[in-house]
Parts: sequence; C-alpha cells; structure tokens
Amino acid sequence: MTKKRVAKPWELSPTTRFDDRAELYAKYRPSYPAEAIDCVLEGLGDPAGLLAADIGAGTGIVSRLLAGCGVSVRAVEPNAQMRRVAEQNEHVHWTEGTAEKTGLDDHSVDLIVSGQAWHWFEPNATCKEMSRIAIPGGRLALLWYDDLPGNEPSQEYRRIVEPGAKETFGIHAVEQWEPTLAPPLDHKKCERFEFEYAYRLDLTGLIGRARSASYVPHEGLDADRLVREMTEMHARFAESDGFVTMGLLCIVHRYAL
Repeated sequence: MTKKRVAKPWELSPTTRFDDRAELYAKYRPSYPAEAIDCVLEGLGDPAGLLAADIGAGTGIVSRLLAGCGVSVRAVEPNAQMRRVAEQNEHVHWTEGTAEKTGLDDHSVDLIVSGQAWHWFEPNATCKEMSRIAIPGGRLALLWYDDLPGNEPSQEYRRIVEPGAKETFGIHAVEQWEPTLAPPLDHKKCERFEFEYAYRLDLTGLIGRARSASYVPHEGLDADRLVREMTEMHARFAESDGFVTMGLLCIVHRYAL
C-alpha cells in the first residue's frame, strides 16, 4: 500500500494554507505602528465617517487598528479558521470573500487596505475588483514588513526561516514584493512610506511567529531544525527578561483611486 503523500504548506491554496496556523497568526504576528495607520488615513477626513475594506484580513490585525481609530471596517477573508479566531469588534464586520471576489457593493468603500497579503492575490482580477468597490477618489493602501537593516535579531530570524520562503516565493525581501497594479489601476501613482517598528518575543513567541508562516513546516526534520536554531537565537539575543527585540520596517504603498 502506497503511503499517502502529505502536501507541504506551500503546495496548498492561499485559501486553505493557513488552516492550522490561524491561532499562531493571531497570537504572534506583529501589529503595525501607529504612524503607519496615521499614514493610511491621512487626508481622508474624520475616521468615524469612513468605511474601509480590509482585503485578505487574516485575523484582523489591520482591521482592529482602523476600528480603534473609529473607522467602520468590512474585513474580507476567505479562510474560515482565520475568521473564527478573529477578535470581535463592533466596528468590524466579517465577510467570507477573496480579493478577486469580495462580495462588497459597487463603489461602497472609501478606503481599501491589505496588510501583508497582496502577494497572494491575482493582479488582474483583484485590481478590477478594487476599482469596482472603491468610491471615486478613494484610496488603496498596502502594508508590508521587512527586516530593519542592521538589526541582528531580525536578520538571524530571516536566515532561519529563509529556506522555506525562497522555496515558496523564490524571494524573501519585501523590496522584491513591490506591488504591481493591473488595469484599470495600473496608471495610479504610488506614494511609498517607511516606518520603523520594534516588537518583542520570548522563545515561545519566536517559534510561534515562524510557525504562523505558510511556508514553515510543523513536523519533520525542517521543523526540528527551526526549533533548534530559534533556541540558539534566543540564547544569543535575549535580554534579561527573556525577550528578544525584533527590529522591523513597515512599508506603506498608498494610491489615490
């Protein structure tokens, strides 16, 4: 009898590949700096009067930050487990949908955001959908994280998880993830902003953050290697309280629609 092959994470579809990672994602993924959220909202008027769509919302990291500013948010997420673990918020309405087919009304949202997710979307169908749901004169804001140059803990973390990232995307640096907009948005001018951000993780958090990534295995030799090397990293960089300070660079791409 032939043993059934278990698919590796990067061979699963974007809709299902986070099924066993949603709780890790919610617990260990970094938030975004307040300055980045201010940048997303800058010039749009009173946040309480805005309706935003968070596309590929995951467990609602960006949605909660926008809601905390008074924005009403439609969080669009195809993964049921991600939606299940998302923190409930009276200003956030969750809906099952994809970037290519959000299910939102025509020209209904003032702001479209996507945090650490645009690379999962098919550009042509997504840009048509974004054009359909945005009001004339609305805004698209895309957020990513990269390692803060010169920050040793972040560079070491990247070295440990990089093999899976390269096998998944063939890339690992956010500079190589520069978004490409397709028609009818391909002529839109991009404003690019950078914000430094630090967050702190203990050993459990370092391993948990790594395991929240779609390309990091939870079992087998590669999983054992990750735990071993994260333990060594923690021993090298942990401060007196047992936490490692990770330096990140939050990058915002902002477009007027």
